[in-house]
Amino acid sequence: MNEASQPFTEPAPPAPGAARRSIKAYLVGGGIASMAAAAFLIRDGDLLGHDITIFEETDKVGGSLDGAGSPKVGYVLRGGRMIERKYLCTYDLFSSIPTLDESKSVTDEIFAWNETMKTSSKSRLIRNGQRQTAPDFGLSERHILTIERLAIEPEGLLGASTIADQFDPTFFKTNFWFMWCTTFAFQPWHSAVEFKRYLVRFAHMVSGFDRLEGIMRTVYNQYDSMVRPLHKWLDARGVVFARGTRVIDLHFRTEPDGTSVTRIDTEREGWGGQVEVASGDLVLVTLGSMTEASSLGSMNRAPSGGAETAGTKSGTGAWALWKKIADDRPEFGNPSVFSDHVGRSKWVSFTTTLYDLTLLRVMRDLTGNVPGEGGLITFPESSWLMSIVIPHQPHFIDQPADVGVFWGYGLKVDDPGDFVRKPMAACTGREIMTEMLGHLHVTTDLSTIIETCLCVPCMMPFITSQFLPRNKGDRPDVIPAGTKDIACIGQFCEMPEDVVFTVEYSIRSAQTAVYKLLGLKREPPPVYKGRFDPRVLFNAFLALHDIHA
Repeated sequence: MNEASQPFTEPAPPAPGAARRSIKAYLVGGGIASMAAAAFLIRDGDLLGHDITIFEETDKVGGSLDGAGSPKVGYVLRGGRMIERKYLCTYDLFSSIPTLDESKSVTDEIFAWNETMKTSSKSRLIRNGQRQTAPDFGLSERHILTIERLAIEPEGLLGASTIADQFDPTFFKTNFWFMWCTTFAFQPWHSAVEFKRYLVRFAHMVSGFDRLEGIMRTVYNQYDSMVRPLHKWLDARGVVFARGTRVIDLHFRTEPDGTSVTRIDTEREGWGGQVEVASGDLVLVTLGSMTEASSLGSMNRAPSGGAETAGTKSGTGAWALWKKIADDRPEFGNPSVFSDHVGRSKWVSFTTTLYDLTLLRVMRDLTGNVPGEGGLITFPESSWLMSIVIPHQPHFIDQPADVGVFWGYGLKVDDPGDFVRKPMAACTGREIMTEMLGHLHVTTDLSTIIETCLCVPCMMPFITSQFLPRNKGDRPDVIPAGTKDIACIGQFCEMPEDVVFTVEYSIRSAQTAVYKLLGLKREPPPVYKGRFDPRVLFNAFLALHDIHA
């Protein structure tokens, strides 16, 4: 049996007068939530690194904040999360984490970088091959009144309703919707409650939304700039990373003072293992997975996946574990609400490596932005509702100066394209590039660009599963009711004042879990509430009415 899959053996009780056995913590999932929790356990909870074990099914940590590749084979990242100045938990964590070269903290690096490279899009939308600078939102008074109503309406009244239940069909043709839905990846059938939370959470950004002002970037992709420094910090302190190890079940014991985990069942390379959890030890579980069952294509091959693949994958991995622990335990939520509707949670992203920089020059001249300055560019006329991001170069630490990288995605992946008459989900990298260049009206350099690039599409069946309509209780509390020494972290726990599909949500859940489990007399930084700032509300009012001060 592999050493990593052997059961842990609880040492004999300490002799009278001896020091108490150290608290051990077991973290399920190797994404940013577990890594952040490990850091908070060490930094604020005084746990020893070697008493913390992170179980990760794959051979790489970072979860959905991934990034891989090389100049030779091309680069791939499934996506990147938006960050902004009010992500207080994120910056609190990374203020303690040095950059890879240890010259400053990651937080200091991000803020310094964004003083140099301020986001100010001059082409948030491109129609008919022409940029639209600071496009009007185009909202009617009825649309604005609905937005204002949603901002104050209690979530209990919205229930499991969708965004489409709240707005008339004309709303989904407005520039506001095109910009909002592609920045955050909303669909009309997604949760009205989550849409409301976004409106409230980002009220301070509405006034600059037509230029993406306030959106911040890391120097490199988020794996290189955030995950790798955090991993290095944890590794230096002895945190145990049990990679290639899947947690397949948790065993519980219910006592008068609450339910706790007694054993963790694992699987590694076909071998089963058991970890005995002693009384007082901690178990933090990242529920579900946005990127489970992801499938990569190639320049000449479409990715596999979609409903067929996801139907099998929702019964394995992170989804299977959640379903097991929630079976007959309503305090752990209802995972099927999020895992069993792939047709409403999937989309396709793509990463393109450029071995000729012609396209970067074309985009600079078309958009008026240098790479890294403009942010997301959306094609509202695209049948796939395609968007692209041209980041600052290099986007990877080892990326040569003569190689470029950019990323994009489509929200309507089952509809035929406008230049390639196939659904995006069925397209190769070559076909996706052909469609994109068609919307850019690139003709002169078309063959040069396509023949000197490598586009890798990625199907992600569960990528917006956390946005699906839900009822109260479908997502468990960070500390589920009636439990002790257990926490649920990541994108599928419930924190009413913050918004999912953000790095901040995962890190806030981790910080909340650690402080509560350890009984620390401290709280995570409060969520910024710009909705109570009269200046924020006034500026948002002007922007929604297309009044430019």
